[in-house]
Amino acid sequence: MQQHESPELEYVGFWARVGASLIDTVLLLIIIMPLLAIIYGSAYWSSTDLILGPAHAFFNYVFPAIVVVALWIKISTTPGKRAVGAVIVDARTGQRPSTGQFVIRYVGYYVSTIPLGLGFFWVGWDPRKQGWHDKMAGTVVVRRKGGTTQPVQFDGSNRA
Repeated sequence: MQQHESPELEYVGFWARVGASLIDTVLLLIIIMPLLAIIYGSAYWSSTDLILGPAHAFFNYVFPAIVVVALWIKISTTPGKRAVGAVIVDARTGQRPSTGQFVIRYVGYYVSTIPLGLGFFWVGWDPRKQGWHDKMAGTVVVRRKGGTTQPVQFDGSNRA
């Protein structure tokens, strides 16, 4: 299989991805928290229950999944990733991942979280900066090169 480098791109590392995730989390919370406060009133702020009801489960688990996967499908990124100049691409070809890859990637977030977040920390150790969710989906996160990490390599002949 022929490999080629993309000299204008670099893999996005751990700290940039943490920053992107924080931005995305804050943006989702700005939408979700007021809605849950309206629906559940003061019980939302004082309850120690893991799930207060169907709306709580929907807005905490289903809604973020829909929003994130829809953004990935539409623009291959999220607002947080866009803020750090990052996009998600197929690890083999450098092209836009399939919808199936994006869904697997999101499910992979849960797999990455289970062992104390080890699957996310993996980004810091992996040469291609892939977390377990990226490895499961066959994706990498890249951006225009800033000169701090190794060049991106794709196995296929198509380029991003």
